[in-house]
Amino acid sequence: MAALTNPLANVRRLVVKIGSALLVERDSGALRIDWLRALAADIAEAREKGRDVMIVSSGSIALGRKVLGLPDGALPLERSQAAAAVGQIRLARAYEEALAPFGITTAQVLVTLEDTADRRRYLNARATLATLLGMGVVPIVNENDTIATDEIRFGDNDRLAAQVAGMAGADLLVLLSDVDGLYTGNPMTDRKARHIARIERITPEIEAAAGDAVSQSAKGGMKTKLIAARTATAAGCAMVITRGDVARPLRALQEGARHSWFAPMGDPQVARKRWIAAMKPRGEIIVDAGAARALGQGKSLLPAGVVEVRGSFRRGDPVTISGPAGERLGKGLAGYDSLEADRIKGRHSRDIAAILGYPGRAALIHRDDMVT
Repeated sequence: MAALTNPLANVRRLVVKIGSALLVERDSGALRIDWLRALAADIAEAREKGRDVMIVSSGSIALGRKVLGLPDGALPLERSQAAAAVGQIRLARAYEEALAPFGITTAQVLVTLEDTADRRRYLNARATLATLLGMGVVPIVNENDTIATDEIRFGDNDRLAAQVAGMAGADLLVLLSDVDGLYTGNPMTDRKARHIARIERITPEIEAAAGDAVSQSAKGGMKTKLIAARTATAAGCAMVITRGDVARPLRALQEGARHSWFAPMGDPQVARKRWIAAMKPRGEIIVDAGAARALGQGKSLLPAGVVEVRGSFRRGDPVTISGPAGERLGKGLAGYDSLEADRIKGRHSRDIAAILGYPGRAALIHRDDMVT
């Protein structure tokens, strides 16, 4: 099956993953400034077309280890964390300087596996990304290597990028690599290996084709890219693997560069709603008739419309939403824990700071975290 002519067509929210090998010269440890500036032009072009763009970037350890004079090869955890702490500053500054000439503001967002596994942290990270994108900022996301231990690490940025894509409701995840997609075998050792242009479903045959790492420089190889594809596509996000070691890699993709395209399993918002609907509720929110009508119009649930809070739940837990007659109106992820929700029920959002002692979010349950 043929790949898409232009995978970027009709994409509203884009996540681009960049590996260390593309960003940092292997021998010198220097940043590939010309390549980054060309990528910045691609990002600016995407923004001009109305697309939200997020970058998941490796490179902090590679940049920091040279500054600290650390040897090549595997490093003890504490030295990797030290290199990351030094390199993160340089990585963030490099993106800021590359994108500033286009009038684009950047933000550094550091996450760990725990941030996506824990619902409260997940919601916080998701809200931060949504706010940044809404303000026209390009978030630069990386694993927080300075504090992450082996037990709470993603271990590779392919999987991190897939989690970020799902968290942010992206339409497309592009993995910029030093290979142009998935093959039936390792093209470096198998002359008969065929390129697979389009993957509608990840079957056992597709998994077998991944084999071991195709790329010698990639940390996880093709297997981790398939794991990323499973995560992204299940969240309703398409994924592309294509070569990044060219000038203007996104423009090249747009103009027909060879790639492998993984089909999404539905729309990102539909996938998220399905995920919320499948959760077991930890409590119940009873709303008045006015709030019930507002929910029917697709609006968020504000504290003013809440008449009763039942059960014990934490922020981020799923709760049932019921109407004044006990009818089930839907389910959503609570923006406050049960004690806080009980304190602000029936009150205007502008009163939240005075009641709780801190400026909380206006909605008790945001419409994006709700299924009705």
